[in-house]
Amino acid sequence: MTKKTPLYQAHLDAGAKMVDFAGWQMPINYGSQVEEHHAVRQDAGIFDVSHMTVVDILGAGARDYLRHLLANDIDKLKSRGKALYTCMLNNNGGILDDLIVYFIDVEHYRCVLNAATRNKDLAWMNKVAEGFSVGLHERNELAMIAIQGPKARAKVDNVFSPHQYDAALTLQPFEFTDTESFFIARTGYTGEDGYEIILPATEVVDVWNKALAAGIKPCGLGARDTLRLEAGLNLYGIDMDESVTPLESGLSWTITWEPQDRLFVGRAALELQKSNGVKNKFVGIILEGKGVLRGGQKIYSDSEVVGELTSGTFSPTLGLGIGMARVAKDLGQNCLVEIRDKKHAARVIKLPFVRHGKKIFD
Repeated sequence: MTKKTPLYQAHLDAGAKMVDFAGWQMPINYGSQVEEHHAVRQDAGIFDVSHMTVVDILGAGARDYLRHLLANDIDKLKSRGKALYTCMLNNNGGILDDLIVYFIDVEHYRCVLNAATRNKDLAWMNKVAEGFSVGLHERNELAMIAIQGPKARAKVDNVFSPHQYDAALTLQPFEFTDTESFFIARTGYTGEDGYEIILPATEVVDVWNKALAAGIKPCGLGARDTLRLEAGLNLYGIDMDESVTPLESGLSWTITWEPQDRLFVGRAALELQKSNGVKNKFVGIILEGKGVLRGGQKIYSDSEVVGELTSGTFSPTLGLGIGMARVAKDLGQNCLVEIRDKKHAARVIKLPFVRHGKKIFD
């Protein structure tokens, strides 16, 4: 039986087409995925992300536990109100999940996990917690929404209380404030500015309706996927999973190597892979002609298969077929992509494709 977020009826009222996603009934679109995509690139859109898992890490051992559990080092969070993107790895360096961790105080951190990985994440986190003075508290009473776009921060004037609005305006990227029961973070998954808001489930419908009344467009999973792909943001289970490491997923920057005595889970495997030489790189692919790129399509250099697309789409912002791929480290700027048994010319670029609504490659 699929689960429903507190906004399920609000989605139906807005004309959403609902689909099963990771065991949840979620909106794929509200009529036009392309219009929703452009709304976020040009104005502001709102997403229901209440299917994601909010977990509070509590206890005197919270800091030491997270420094061991995560590849990025939470000691980078020097003061309350800071957030950090990181991967959680297995002992082989494979990616169990990617997540954001928030520093509330030295005995209280918050993590937001992907919906599809909830069960395995919690089992792993509890296993690693053995020996640490720490407890994990899943916050099922909370909901989560994201308001994204170049006008998002201005348009929440009518969504937040005056105090919440003033506090939110002071935030820098990857900072948060918890104000009047709202946990407001200046983070997102679209390549645009805006907020992700964790709040009581009992209040989310009212906030959703206020956002719609303020002219913020409801957006579904379809637009969320094209937006994140243009922004070069990995999707767990598609672009990365337990079979690959951050070193071959464009996520080397999320590994903190110093100090050397921080023995985080997966470190030994990553160090071995690094010393042996990483064979693959993670890149953007642009189709030179007409067509749509999709995950699983093979990439060639002349007649040799040198990689595979992990995800692809037709970019509404660029009007081009784009994708992300794991390819041989020595692949140059030109390649071929096999689409329906025919090879099409394509170009390799450094990710992302779009930042703040603008093309950023030559």
